[in-house]
Amino acid sequence: MLRKYAVLFGTIAAIAMPMASASAQTALKWAHVYETSEPFHTESVWAAEEIKKRTDGRYTVDVFPASQLGKEADINQGLTLGTVDIIISGSSFAAREYPRIGVTYYPYIFRDADHLLAYAKSDIYKELTAGYEEASGHHIVATTYYGTRHATANKPLEKCADMQGLKIRVPDVPAYLAMPRACGANTAPIAFAEVYLALQQGTVEAQENPLTTIEAKKFYEVQTHINLTGHIVDHLNTIVSQTRWSQLSDEDKAIFTEVMQEAAARATEKIVAREQELVQEFKDKGLTVVESDTADFEKNVLEKATFEEFGYEKADWEAIRAVK
Repeated sequence: MLRKYAVLFGTIAAIAMPMASASAQTALKWAHVYETSEPFHTESVWAAEEIKKRTDGRYTVDVFPASQLGKEADINQGLTLGTVDIIISGSSFAAREYPRIGVTYYPYIFRDADHLLAYAKSDIYKELTAGYEEASGHHIVATTYYGTRHATANKPLEKCADMQGLKIRVPDVPAYLAMPRACGANTAPIAFAEVYLALQQGTVEAQENPLTTIEAKKFYEVQTHINLTGHIVDHLNTIVSQTRWSQLSDEDKAIFTEVMQEAAARATEKIVAREQELVQEFKDKGLTVVESDTADFEKNVLEKATFEEFGYEKADWEAIRAVK
C-alpha cells in the first residue's frame, strides 16, 4: 500500500512540475494606434519576438495595433488601470502627466531625425523622462522618430506670412498650434479621420503631417502643394507601465531596454528612408514641392509663441537645442 502511495505522489509531482514551469511564463499586452503596415507595428512585433527569445520564453508579448485596445488616450490610461503593459504614444500625452516633456513638440526644437536620436541619449532626455516617471509612475524605454511635419495647401507657403488667414487643420495639441498661429493662420481641430473630406470640401484649406502620413491618407489627392516647413520633428515613446516595470528583474529590464531601443532605431531608419523617397514621388504625381524658408518660420514662432504659455521651460529648450 505504501508503495502504491509513493508511486501516486510521484506521478502527481511529475504532472505538477511542468504546470509550475508553464505558469512562470508571463503574457504582456503591447498596444498602439498605428496600422499594421507601419514600422511602429512591424518593429513592435519584431520586439515582441525578441523579448520572448532573449528571456528564454519567460515573457510573451501580444501586440494590439490600430486602436484595438482603445484610442491613444485610452491606452495611456490603460497603463495605470493595468489593462495594458506597454504602449507607443506621443509626448503630448506624456505632457498631460508632466508638462515639461511637451517642450519636445515646440516648433524647430530638433534639427532633424539625427538630432532627435542624439537627444534620446542625452542628459536632458534622462531628466525629462525621469520627471515623467516620477509624475506618472510609468517608464519611457525608447523614442522613435515619427516623421517631420510639413504643411500641405493649394498654394505655396514659402514664408510665415503666406499662412495669414489660412484655414488649416491642426491636432488639438498646444505645441502643434504654435507655428500656424504665430503665422496668422486660423486653426481647426478636425478629427483625423475627417481631414481628407474637410480638405476636399474646402472646410479647411490646408493641413500638416509627416510625408508618410500625407501618402498613407492620400492628402496629396486633394492638395496641390507640399510645403516643406519642417516645423516639428515628431516622435513617439515606448512606455512600460509602473506595475510591469517594477516586477522586472534588473536582468530583464536590461533586455527589454535593449530590444525596445533596437526596435525604435529600426523603425526610425525605415521612416527616414521612406521620407527621402516620397519627395520625388510627390513630384512625379504632379504636386508642387516647395522648399519653405524655415528660418523665417522659426523666427516668427520664437517671437510670437512663448514657452510659458505652453507650460514649458526655456532652459529645457536650450538644453535640447545644444545636443550634438
